[in-house]
Amino acid sequence: MEEIDRLELRYEVARKAIHLSSLSIPVIYWFISQELALLLLVPLFLGFFLIDLLKNFFAPVSVWYHKTFDSMLRAHELKLTKTHLNGATYIMMAALLLVLFFPKIIAVTAFSLVAVSDTLAAIIGKSFGKHRFGQKSVEGSAAFFCSALVVVSIVPGLNLFIGVIMAVTATLTEAFVVHIGEFKIDDNLSIPLASAMVGTLCTLLPFFR
Repeated sequence: MEEIDRLELRYEVARKAIHLSSLSIPVIYWFISQELALLLLVPLFLGFFLIDLLKNFFAPVSVWYHKTFDSMLRAHELKLTKTHLNGATYIMMAALLLVLFFPKIIAVTAFSLVAVSDTLAAIIGKSFGKHRFGQKSVEGSAAFFCSALVVVSIVPGLNLFIGVIMAVTATLTEAFVVHIGEFKIDDNLSIPLASAMVGTLCTLLPFFR
């Protein structure tokens, strides 16, 4: 059963403005070491994760959380009967995993794709999306891909062919909901990890060296 998009445009814009602000993560990471990045990201992720856990099991935190953020939450994030993580926690998890397991240039590119292109896809799709497929729109996916091409073209030192492949991978991952069994993988996690894995594999191929 498809999830109904409950967010009004102004709340979608507010949600994605916060999402876009996460672009500061790859920008900062570009100029610092992996070790320092981890020192910053680990406590940030643990903080978001702890709030997510407490909101599911501790009533005072749940009341504060929903009173503060309900207007910007998607339908699945409002289901009180299911333990879940919200998009902000997934984006911090993605940042942590990218820094831990992928080359810096791949990590920076993959995270920039989800920060910039996913934001534009959501806003364009909600504002102008007339041609729907599943939970997405052709217009939103086109916005994602076009902006992704811009992102990969401006990352310093990135092989452009690898960048284009990462942009295609990210666009396809965003366009189709990824599941493991009945569990839906949040696109804040699936987009950067899928594009980073494909990008890293490309760097190992002789053709791209």
